[in-house]
Amino acid sequence: MSVRICVPRETAAGETRVALAPDGAKRLISDHISVAVEAGAGDAAGFPDASYEAVGADIVSDPGRLLGEADVVFKVAPPTEAEADRLPKGAVLACLLRPHESEALIQRLAGRGVTVLALELVPRITRAQSMDALSSQSNLAGYKAVLIAANTLGRIFPLLMTAAGTLSPARVLVLGVGVAGLQALATARRLGADTWGYDIRAAVREEVESIGAKFVDLGEGTSEDAQTEGGYAKELAEEEQARQREQLAAHIARADVVVTTALVPGRPAPVLITGEVVERMRPGSVIVDLAGEAGGNCALAQPGETVVEHGVTIHAPLNVPGSLPYHASQLLGRNLSALVKPMIGEDGVSVDLEDDVIGPCCVAHAGEVRFGA
Repeated sequence: MSVRICVPRETAAGETRVALAPDGAKRLISDHISVAVEAGAGDAAGFPDASYEAVGADIVSDPGRLLGEADVVFKVAPPTEAEADRLPKGAVLACLLRPHESEALIQRLAGRGVTVLALELVPRITRAQSMDALSSQSNLAGYKAVLIAANTLGRIFPLLMTAAGTLSPARVLVLGVGVAGLQALATARRLGADTWGYDIRAAVREEVESIGAKFVDLGEGTSEDAQTEGGYAKELAEEEQARQREQLAAHIARADVVVTTALVPGRPAPVLITGEVVERMRPGSVIVDLAGEAGGNCALAQPGETVVEHGVTIHAPLNVPGSLPYHASQLLGRNLSALVKPMIGEDGVSVDLEDDVIGPCCVAHAGEVRFGA
């Protein structure tokens, strides 16, 4: 039995990524797997239709026909209602679903008998590392955040000794040292900055120091118990958040660049930088708030906008990986392939809810909503 994997063109505003690059399609295509891509789906990411045809993928111009023939659908963003209604019963949809915001969509897909895999819910276990789309996209976001800051800051990052005198390095502080934060620190360090990182998880200190950055130690501000079983930071109580902000204020005020990455799944981003702290920063300083899509870690951030407050430039970009669509698409496609390919055999697609990866990320199957179950 042949399984058809279909890749539609993304319709979300500003989305430049495609869910499968040609190299990923080439790895998937076999005697029992075919790949179909909607015409123009890869154009914005630098993958013309011809590059898919060259590896054996089919190009389909009609999106309705494409989805109607799908056994498996790879997408970047959640489908629209119209796209959801075109998916056949028994199809498998895998995408960045934003499940905490998509309850109605999940209900709609479940009602159609579609199996839905949310990439955000892939567990952080060793076997699932190649499937971890949050990590692959966060890596790119952390890298790009530092480039945004470097391009805005009115000084260079590295120490520079010249005949005219010595220029001191820029001080870069990263708040929230997960995948994005660690990549931001590494990128800033490669550019020669004086790099500092802070996280409420005490275990992160070793990772920060392993790349040559310094860890901001707030004493009681970090904890061995401040992370979930999946490795994410826990949400702090309001009293603890206030104490954290107060202790961090002096470090933020001394920084030339602050990159924030703190997110709590399903909740607004915690405020780490208040307006009063921004006012204490030196004019010309830069904040890059990677939590903009969840409201922002800086109280003065405007999601999707760049503003200047008290002489400080505050960026709150949305969909940062989408600004690097070529590599973001390659990585996302590999994540999706690693997740779904083991489900495909000569007899079709098999959904094993007892599997320690598929079970946790499957939010709908056989007409039932499983998210939150």
